[in-house]
Amino acid sequence: MVATATSSATTVLGGVRFPAAGTLARRSPSPPLLPSPRRSFSRIALHLSDVQRFSSLKVKATSSEETSSSIETEELLADLKQKWDSIENKSSVFMYGGGAIVALWLSSALIGAINSIPLLPKLLELVGVGYTGWFVYRYLLFKSSRKELAEDIESLKKRIAGTE
Repeated sequence: MVATATSSATTVLGGVRFPAAGTLARRSPSPPLLPSPRRSFSRIALHLSDVQRFSSLKVKATSSEETSSSIETEELLADLKQKWDSIENKSSVFMYGGGAIVALWLSSALIGAINSIPLLPKLLELVGVGYTGWFVYRYLLFKSSRKELAEDIESLKKRIAGTE
């Protein structure tokens, strides 16, 4: 009766269960799972005092231009309100927004389906790495090609904005 009581006794230390000291000798010859002797509780107490010391430090970052950021926010909100009021067909804005959300959902489902096909994600990753290498070689490696890319981007911006 006593042997069964001591064999099932365990010690809980820090959320980890350890067998009682008397049961280790009767079980297997494997070493017990005890905390490392190199780790001392005085080091832990030192860390706790450091935490308490640094927790009393309060740092507040401020900017000298706090008023300008609030003015920019108010200006942005006023501009957005003006643009929203100038839109005549508000239902089309909601339709385009809904369509964009549906397109995102469908593309997520398509990417998930492609990702479940064996070897295809790795092949597409290899294609992406190859294209990235080509793009860097074609547009970013040399100064003349960087200028060409910048000009192409500027012309695209002008075409989108409608100033060209």
